[in-house]
Amino acid sequence: MGLFRRSRDKPERRGRFSDFIKGADEDGYCASGSGIAVDELRAMQASAVFACVKVLSETVASLPFFLYKNEKGKKVKSTEHPLYEVLHDLANEETTSMNFREAMMASLLLYGNGYARIIRDKNGHVCSLWFLKPQYMKVERDTATKRLKYTYSDIETGAAIVYEPNQVFHVVGLSYDGIKGISPIDQAREAVGLALATEEFGAKFFANGARPGGVLEHPGVLKDPEKLRESWNKVYQGSRNSHKIAVLEEGVKYKEIGIPPEQAQFLETRKFQINEICRIFRVPPHLIGDLERSTFSNIEHQSIEFVTHTVRPWLVRWEQAIYKCLLNETERQLYYARFNVDGLLRGDFSTRMQGYATARQNGWMSVNDIRKLEDMNSIDAEKGGDDYLVNGNMVPAVSKQSENNGGDKNIGKQNSG
Repeated sequence: MGLFRRSRDKPERRGRFSDFIKGADEDGYCASGSGIAVDELRAMQASAVFACVKVLSETVASLPFFLYKNEKGKKVKSTEHPLYEVLHDLANEETTSMNFREAMMASLLLYGNGYARIIRDKNGHVCSLWFLKPQYMKVERDTATKRLKYTYSDIETGAAIVYEPNQVFHVVGLSYDGIKGISPIDQAREAVGLALATEEFGAKFFANGARPGGVLEHPGVLKDPEKLRESWNKVYQGSRNSHKIAVLEEGVKYKEIGIPPEQAQFLETRKFQINEICRIFRVPPHLIGDLERSTFSNIEHQSIEFVTHTVRPWLVRWEQAIYKCLLNETERQLYYARFNVDGLLRGDFSTRMQGYATARQNGWMSVNDIRKLEDMNSIDAEKGGDDYLVNGNMVPAVSKQSENNGGDKNIGKQNSG
């Protein structure tokens, strides 16, 4: 391996005139208005972006995920199907299901697309999925066949591999055409660039000893001003050298220039950018550590809204992509994949017990149904674990209506007699 070989994790960018027009720097990265070059991997260096991607990826990756079979109107876990193990346990011999889903979600959140190579057994069932890096994938329509084709640039061999649609598991994010997703980072380049710029400003501010820039004034003419600057920075630059007493010779004076952080609203800008990035990913700020506007009374509802409005659309994308890419026409009539979000929607203990009591008394949950949700062992059916009970004072509405109708008829007969 060469010492200066390009990193596998660094996307290869080719400089183009169009990139130059859009403000790309010499490496081909498009700079934001803040002057910071922003791409998907660079964006992850912003703490808020990293936290949002992490919380969403880990949430989706850690949810229970099952393949079900529809048997006479009842859903049954299809543990015998090869795809069940791929979705629930091991995506391939090197990657667990959680690690695979985590990588796919990070890819979706940064690039707008998640790709994986499909491997099938001799019966045509999916037996493994291998993650493909989105920055090396190109999706286009073949002019000859009018079908989609996936061209993947293999960074190991340098060859371009063309895959058919049935060879690629493709989860599409927000899209303009329904074929390929758009990058959230690319669309929100300015917001991410400003967040990175404020972090860089703060880092440089403290690197300079928490002091703004300044000017050294000399009454005469210096033969080597660069030497004076280097000697000054060597002694006084950096947070470790702050509060040192400066000794100025030969009438040299130091004057500060630059704007103090409080005047530039540095802290306010950083706080606003956290909310701005949370808005991009639709993540409640309290989930990434910003508790400024969170209270005990609203934080539970914010968490529920996170599940229903943020996580749920991603789960639907996954489930429908599996239906489209990983099941054949025959299997689609019998099998389907579903995430279980019950654990995320659980309220506090008192609220859950009240809900269980209502369900138990009205006969639509048994003791074992409740114990299953609480991750407790079931009770034998002989002991009433599967019994459904109803309130003894409640009778079917049809029976009550029949009694009323019968009573009216009897009253009519008495009156006629």
